[in-house]
Amino acid sequence: MKKTRQEYRSPLRERQAAETRRRIVEGARRLLESDGYTGMTIEAVAQRAGVSTQTVYAVFGSKTGILRELLNQTTFGPDYDDIVRDAMSEPDPERRLRKAAGIARKIHDAQSATFELLRGAGVVAPELAQLEEERECLRYERQKSMIDSLREAGRILPELTSRQARDILWTLTGGDLYRMLVRERGWSSQRYQAWLADTLVRSLLTRP
Repeated sequence: MKKTRQEYRSPLRERQAAETRRRIVEGARRLLESDGYTGMTIEAVAQRAGVSTQTVYAVFGSKTGILRELLNQTTFGPDYDDIVRDAMSEPDPERRLRKAAGIARKIHDAQSATFELLRGAGVVAPELAQLEEERECLRYERQKSMIDSLREAGRILPELTSRQARDILWTLTGGDLYRMLVRERGWSSQRYQAWLADTLVRSLLTRP
């Protein structure tokens, strides 16, 4: 009998690969802050990270790939999955939805600072727009489980389809409302989260 060939995974190699990614992204961040987007060349990033240009291309493919990872680390950091699991494990639908407001606040607080860095560093508009669109698509996809869980609990307003409820959740938790209320109107992040939680409950849930 032929033995099934199993993929060999080396913990050491995985740690080394993760460290290489971290150094490349950190080098890119520092270059953005000091030299702007034009100064953040692949060659400069490689030199700052202490790796070859071929390694940078192999790991990220392009400058846009590096920026995408920079946003991923900021928005969906190591504790993101933990807070999502905590929200989804909440047995009470209303408290579960209120925790979603906290997740939105955490994402926008972190993402806002990073996008300001990218804009200040002169990242060209088409690339920045592409990254923002990717973030919105990913956010929409990840919110499906929340709506499904509320539907299964029988708490979604009867006049709303699952698609409509998901659209409302995506819209209200979006970055535009955060930007207008927190950055332009001077709300605190805490006040934004409290308002968002109340608005989500009123917009999506029936009374128990």
